[in-house]
Amino acid sequence: MKNFILTIALLATVLLLASFTKGGDDESKPNVIEITFVDHLTAGLIEQDVYVEKKKGSGNVYRLNPTEKQEYLDAPVYSIKTPEHHDPFDQAKKGPYKKGNKLDMTLGQWLSGTGTASYVCEDGWGHMKADFKNLAPNAVYTMWHFFMSAPPTTPFNGTLDVPLGDRSGEQSVFKTDANGNATMDVRFERCLQLSDDQLMAGIAIALHSDGNTYGSVPGEFGTVTHVQLFAMLPNVDDFK
Repeated sequence: MKNFILTIALLATVLLLASFTKGGDDESKPNVIEITFVDHLTAGLIEQDVYVEKKKGSGNVYRLNPTEKQEYLDAPVYSIKTPEHHDPFDQAKKGPYKKGNKLDMTLGQWLSGTGTASYVCEDGWGHMKADFKNLAPNAVYTMWHFFMSAPPTTPFNGTLDVPLGDRSGEQSVFKTDANGNATMDVRFERCLQLSDDQLMAGIAIALHSDGNTYGSVPGEFGTVTHVQLFAMLPNVDDFK
C-alpha cells in the first residue's frame, strides 16, 4: 500500500508538469497545449537511462533517486552493458548494472537540459513546435509519443512508444548544435492521442549516444538510447 500511495503521489506531480491553454471563446481557434519538459529526478522519479559509478573502479553503475541528486552532480554518467527496461517507480530497479560507455557529461550537465513546446491539433493534423537548451552538444535525438497504464501496474508493465509524426520515425529526429540547443517544427497527419481514464499519454525526447536512430522503435534503453526529458499530456476530457 505504501508503494502504491507513493506511485500515485509521483504521478500527481508529473501530471502537473504539462500545462495547456484553450483557444478561447472563438470556436474557430484550435486548442493549444503548452508543454514544459522535465527530467525524471525533477519529477520525483528514479533516473532511467544514465548511470553513476558510486564506487570508482568498481565497474558497477546505478540509477539515482531524487535524494541522491546533489551528491552526484559532478559525477560522470555512463551507459550500461545490457539494455534495461524502464521502471521509474521501483527502487529495487536502481542497480547495480555493468558499466558501459562514458557519455562525456556529468549528471549535472545531463540534468541541465530544458525544453518547451507548443502543440496544436487542427483539422486532423498535429503541429509540434519545440525548443530545447543545454542538451548534449552535436548529438542526435528523437521525440516519442508514449502511453502507460493509469494508474501504473505493479510490477510496472512499461510504456508503448510511438515516434512523433509518421510511423517511419523520420519526423521524430532532430540534432543539437555545439551548445546543445535545438528546435523542432513538425506537422503530421493524425493528431496525438491525449490521456484518458485508462491511459496516460506523454511526450519524451531521447539521446542516441551511438549517433544512430532506429526508425519506428527507440533503440535499446540504457545502452544507446537515453530518455532525457518528458512531459505528460492532459486528459482529453479537459478539451470537451
